[in-house]
Amino acid sequence: MKQWVDRLRIEKSLPSEGYRALLTCRDAETMEYLHRQAREVAYTYFGNRIYIRGLIEISNCCRNNCYYCGIRKGNTHIERYRLSQETILECCTQGYELGFRTFVLQGGEDRLQSADWIEETVSIIRKQFPDCAITLSLGEYPPEEYKRFFRAGANRYLLRHETYNQEHYSLLHPVEMSWKHRISCLESLKNIGFQTGTGIMVGSPGQTVEHLIDDIHFISRLRPEMIGIGPFIPHQDTPFGNQPAGSIEQTLILLSIFRLMHPNALIPATTALATLAPNGREKGILAGANVVMPNLSPGNERKKYELYNNKASLGAEAAEGLSILRKQLQTIGYEISTEKGDFWKREN
Repeated sequence: MKQWVDRLRIEKSLPSEGYRALLTCRDAETMEYLHRQAREVAYTYFGNRIYIRGLIEISNCCRNNCYYCGIRKGNTHIERYRLSQETILECCTQGYELGFRTFVLQGGEDRLQSADWIEETVSIIRKQFPDCAITLSLGEYPPEEYKRFFRAGANRYLLRHETYNQEHYSLLHPVEMSWKHRISCLESLKNIGFQTGTGIMVGSPGQTVEHLIDDIHFISRLRPEMIGIGPFIPHQDTPFGNQPAGSIEQTLILLSIFRLMHPNALIPATTALATLAPNGREKGILAGANVVMPNLSPGNERKKYELYNNKASLGAEAAEGLSILRKQLQTIGYEISTEKGDFWKREN
């Protein structure tokens, strides 16, 4: 089994049977070998530095009704909110003072926060914080609107495809949502010049190993600069509220696979990992992740942005908990980096 790991590290790709062998492996020694190889590759490119991103959840209003998401428009049990530009700038100011040099504006597809509003907001942040990166994670837009965001000063865009299998996509989303359109959006973002991120939920309802292999091949072709891999966690007010959570172990395997495939990619240890296990973030980093995203959102709004049950937003998951995060990283031999942490190309 270890020969598949060695081959992946050298060639940065495997045939499907190699990915299948790793994804179904339950041998602890092999898995530790996989994680160690991924950790060594990440260290070669980034040293022991972990980039921090300041997450600002700008709205929990969404026009979509994804079956897995707690802020889906059909959920009538949550209190909706939208942050004003003034509040967003206050979050950026607080983050800048704490050392953040990347701000991530994340939200539902909220058309009341229009493309004009987003463009203006990005422009204001860019003028006030010229040395910072601006990442958007706001869903699907026409290419011309993505271009406006890019020209206004946004550098990066996160849009997880969730699954590359069309039938599986239709199981997770209502009929009005299009797998083809999601993939088209990612291609547009790459063509415009964004540092583009995509990714999947591991263990989502109906997901198979073959689906995961399709995802791996798609990400290999797309070559995104950022890869977000997190376990599925149910939300009680969704159609999948009674489904089991995804596997941390499977998530870590995929993190290591993607690190070996894309040595210089920006790969976060997600909040979902930290939600499922107290040391989930550290496990992600030891499997090859090199980014964490503490929450800069106003404290009174964080609980309202509940994509899944019991979403972690305090302690080391909060921007004001950087000292806790720093200590946790130090215990496993890593340190916080306050650099922007842009994707950079390096051959070999």
